[in-house]
Amino acid sequence: VQLQASGGGLVQAGGSLRLSCAASGRTLSDYVIGWFRRAPGKEREFVAVIRWSSWSGRVNDYADSVKGRFTISRDNAKNTVYLQMNSLKPEDTAVYYCAASSTYGSRWPGDFGPWGQGTLVTVSS
Repeated sequence: VQLQASGGGLVQAGGSLRLSCAASGRTLSDYVIGWFRRAPGKEREFVAVIRWSSWSGRVNDYADSVKGRFTISRDNAKNTVYLQMNSLKPEDTAVYYCAASSTYGSRWPGDFGPWGQGTLVTVSS
């Protein structure tokens, strides 16, 4: 399922942004949805994932670098997944992507896709 991330922008350190991830024609709750980011000159890295299973219910997972600052959530009525980013730091500057996976428990970008164009987040110091 092709997803589109939006909501990026320029923000000062300590500020907040909320990114949105939307899909058309597919129900996001049927998939594991992950947020990833790629900073200039770096590899794409895991940020957060939201997943659901019949035995564990909803499970959110975060990279250590964003834990306590970022929150991933899903609005099934709007078929949208959000990434609320608070206390932003300059090192959070990156292009942020959302993507879907059928592999429960994965953080590996190779298990997610296809990748859209992403949305740029720039945090100034």
